[in-house]
Amino acid sequence: MAPGGSALKEVLESNSTGMDYEVKTTKVEVNNSNNSKSTKSGGAGTGKYGMHSNNGVYELLECPVCTNLMYPPIHQCPNGHTLCSNCKARVQNTCPTCRYELGNIRCLALEKVAESLEVPCRYQSLGCHDIFPYYSKLKHEQHCRFRPYACPYAGSECSVTGDITTLVVHLKDDHKVDMHDGCTFNHRYVKSNPHEVENATWMLTVFNCFGRQFCLHFEAFQLGMAPVYMAFLRFMGDEHEAKKFSYSLEVGAHGRKLTWQGIPRSIRDSHRKVRDSQDGLIIPRNLALYFSGGDRQELKLRVTGRIWKEE
Repeated sequence: MAPGGSALKEVLESNSTGMDYEVKTTKVEVNNSNNSKSTKSGGAGTGKYGMHSNNGVYELLECPVCTNLMYPPIHQCPNGHTLCSNCKARVQNTCPTCRYELGNIRCLALEKVAESLEVPCRYQSLGCHDIFPYYSKLKHEQHCRFRPYACPYAGSECSVTGDITTLVVHLKDDHKVDMHDGCTFNHRYVKSNPHEVENATWMLTVFNCFGRQFCLHFEAFQLGMAPVYMAFLRFMGDEHEAKKFSYSLEVGAHGRKLTWQGIPRSIRDSHRKVRDSQDGLIIPRNLALYFSGGDRQELKLRVTGRIWKEE
């Protein structure tokens, strides 16, 4: 949930950290570049596609503490045991293998050998079969289209990741998110004593539309010194797919209304990033309470909207 906020209920009317470290070893296969053929990359950068063979050098590049691949600066103890720079700080300058003091010795030979290797993407099991030069692997993985998505739920700090199908089930079973079919919606957000709430996140709602899933968010926060509400939509997929859709939001009463039209943001962008970019329907609190009617002591805001596919 938003800092200092609370999970709020909505009324729905919808149309639809020093310790000893053990040394771990994991065998991983690496590509034989002579047996690979070029193909289109599964993400940023150009990789190769093909089978990879066993290579003992690749095992040497695995950090014995975290088992992740090591990148410069690669450190070693006087006895030649190596580990990554992140784990060097964690083990308090003591070799986790022989317990000698590490010092500041770099394994330049191993760093050089790594330049000749070609390795598979870490998301190979998720569908990316491209092979990359060792020092290009990380850059590719940051943008690989097969990398898992983070849970889009905004009401808690959830660490679950996975593909879209996995996340839809997770949202429904673990977060009890409302799932609705249809491309139009009519939501009524209710909160008593709205003047006491500066930061809050309402329950996420997911819509199944055109065979894809869209997340409707509604939050209260401070925009500068002004308390506002904001509604926006995120698409459960990559940005290039999100651009195939548009959506509109509308709120109003008493002959007045606010409207918003835009492209849903991919869940690759966190809800906080979208919110802070103000990419959605922003409603000043005073206006939201005016739309709510009555004595303005309770928020009763109806937000309608629709999603459509661009031709």
